Amino acid sequence: MAFTEKFLTVPAPIEVAGRRIKRYHVTAEPGGIAPDVEKAAYAILPELLPEPDGTPPATFVVLHRGGDDGAYLNAYSWVWDNVLHYRNAAAGQPVLGCPDRDPTHFVVPSLPWIGCVWELPPIGHERNAWVRHILTPDVPDLDAYLTDTLAEGTTGDRS
Repeated sequence: MAFTEKFLTVPAPIEVAGRRIKRYHVTAEPGGIAPDVEKAAYAILPELLPEPDGTPPATFVVLHRGGDDGAYLNAYSWVWDNVLHYRNAAAGQPVLGCPDRDPTHFVVPSLPWIGCVWELPPIGHERNAWVRHILTPDVPDLDAYLTDTLAEGTTGDRS
């Protein structure tokens, strides 16, 4: 099977459990994430978030709908001023411990994986945006950070 890039969309930020959440969606098809999968993914999101520690309460997530039954939610939360806390959830993928192939039945796997090749492009951008808007200014600007997103398009070359 030949490798192909996937579609990347950037829905508006949301707030969950007191944290501001930037969102990236990755799909093989341009239609995006099905509403029932999106709803189920964001329902489990509070379980993936760390406790507040004084760091501006920001997280970015990558919700990926695989080409099979799988759906994956990766939550990267800023903690300890400049560190990424990571947790994920998966649905419809038995190899990750999912009990069935239902893409709305999310569970928290115990594997230490941080994302597949289609889910990784936002990480570099988010690192730079955090430095630009939170660490460099005299006064951190969380609102500016939340609006600074990777451009929509594909998950491909961003250099």
